[in-house]
Amino acid sequence: MIPYQTSNNLRIGDTVDAAEWAAMRGRTDRRTFLGVLLAAGYSLTAADAMAQQADAVRANQEALAAALQTSYDYIVVGAGSSGCVVAHRLAENSAARVLLLEAGGSDEVDSVTNPGIWFTNIRSALDWGYTAEPSKAVNGRALILPMGKVIGGGSSINGSIYARGHQRDYDGWAEAAGDRMWGYEHVLEIFRRIEDFQGPADARRRGRGGLFHSQIANDPNPVAPAMVKAAKSVGIPSFDDINGAMMEGAGGCALAQHAIKDGRRHSVARTYLHPAMAKPNLTVLTGAEVSRLMLAGHRATGIEMTWRGRQLKIAAGKEVILCAGAINSPRILMHSGIGDANDLKKAGVAVTHNLPGVGRNFQDHVLAAGCIWEYPSALPPRNNAAECTLFWKSDAGLPGPDLQPIQVEIPFANEVTGKQFQVVPGAWSIAPGLVKPKSRGRVMVRGPEVKDGMRIEANFLQHPGDLKALVRAVELSREIGNAREMREFVKREVMPGPLKGKALEDFVRNAAGTYYHEVGTCRMGRDRDAVVDAQLRVRGIEGLRVADGSIMPEVTTGNTMIPCVVIGERMGEILKST
Repeated sequence: MIPYQTSNNLRIGDTVDAAEWAAMRGRTDRRTFLGVLLAAGYSLTAADAMAQQADAVRANQEALAAALQTSYDYIVVGAGSSGCVVAHRLAENSAARVLLLEAGGSDEVDSVTNPGIWFTNIRSALDWGYTAEPSKAVNGRALILPMGKVIGGGSSINGSIYARGHQRDYDGWAEAAGDRMWGYEHVLEIFRRIEDFQGPADARRRGRGGLFHSQIANDPNPVAPAMVKAAKSVGIPSFDDINGAMMEGAGGCALAQHAIKDGRRHSVARTYLHPAMAKPNLTVLTGAEVSRLMLAGHRATGIEMTWRGRQLKIAAGKEVILCAGAINSPRILMHSGIGDANDLKKAGVAVTHNLPGVGRNFQDHVLAAGCIWEYPSALPPRNNAAECTLFWKSDAGLPGPDLQPIQVEIPFANEVTGKQFQVVPGAWSIAPGLVKPKSRGRVMVRGPEVKDGMRIEANFLQHPGDLKALVRAVELSREIGNAREMREFVKREVMPGPLKGKALEDFVRNAAGTYYHEVGTCRMGRDRDAVVDAQLRVRGIEGLRVADGSIMPEVTTGNTMIPCVVIGERMGEILKST
């Protein structure tokens, strides 16, 4: 890793690896790059060698794209948090020819590399721009469903939170799949192998020296550690590590952990994909949108896609692996005739294989916008502007935590609550979050072509238990925000104030939104409605697997980026064993 500077808001002291520089080659010139290296004290030989290596990576991918083949051993669809991992692991076998397809573009843009402005990616060109159907449960609102359309997928546009999930999550997956390799003990092995955790040593639960850098919020805004103390004052224990022993029990509160390194986003793409792009056996195409699978009977033989204005068909000699996410993976299956036969016929899609579970079991965490307090004197946000979180139970009788309120160091309101209350810029928030929703939704294609779009029935708060739990999350967030430990950061409570009963429920319905964690629509399991088995094979179709958040039987307790990395790692293990 080397310091560099260009004219594109990059500074000496930032870091870049060879593949990153390769992705940037069109935005600066080699002479500038070499000059900054020399000014930083590198020798001409070392600086020149690094620049040459970066040039070689870029040239490698340009050459591979120019010589695009009509067939590859493996085709991976989607360069998100799972797809980057799958491509990396497949490319480790130098004999395997791997094609990775991403519908979006490069992740070398400021809104990606700068973790402090991640929210500017929402509804931008880096977001697929999906919207759920209006729902009475959220007072008739049509909620947005952000999903990354860029190299790195969600890991490039999210809040960079590194949250691994609860022990019960993975043991639940193992039970659903009938395979202990999805259970917590094996997942811990994966975490220990891949992590480079910059925090308290925990030889059983945490890894050092692995690929994936994570760190506790660096030099946090003082409001964050104050929230840890405030949570303790209302009976929620504090921990040094949100991903250690805390997530094997009832929960607790701690400073957040981030996938941020040297002040820059350390996405799954930077961790897994960028280094692998130097390999001659991995071709990565951006702007490549897959429309459907090619099938020969009940075997997947390749994909059809649009790339650079051309309609192309590429064959897969061994397997196609869908890593396109909880909306696009089932969409590709359905447009290929794989799904509920009745729904497909209604949409005008010829049925290839009746698999009723495709598109069902949609889940997303619910995040309310929000509980807000005005600063006496505004403090600027730091890191990703979200440096403290907690996991707790809405009901003491639950087997594990179902709530995840998160502190946001700016005012967090939406299109309704922002108008109802006098929200000021100099404010901070606690966004009440529900991470074990009981509601389930579904996604469906509207017609036989991609341009026909998707119908997404997210069903937020449809189950009455979800409304009850999120009401409790608001009450808990207000207890913490109004605690004595927070007083030096509070001029006044902006919203919601001491609402009760129906008024509070109405506020929750208006405040409810997505946590950006859509999963579940190609569920792993053993029953008739499961879409994939424990080996992530699509049931009834040979040569086809799904490896992304859509395979989760139940959403994890917390942010889903790193659980999707685990899914990618499991896919790598499975493919290497076949």
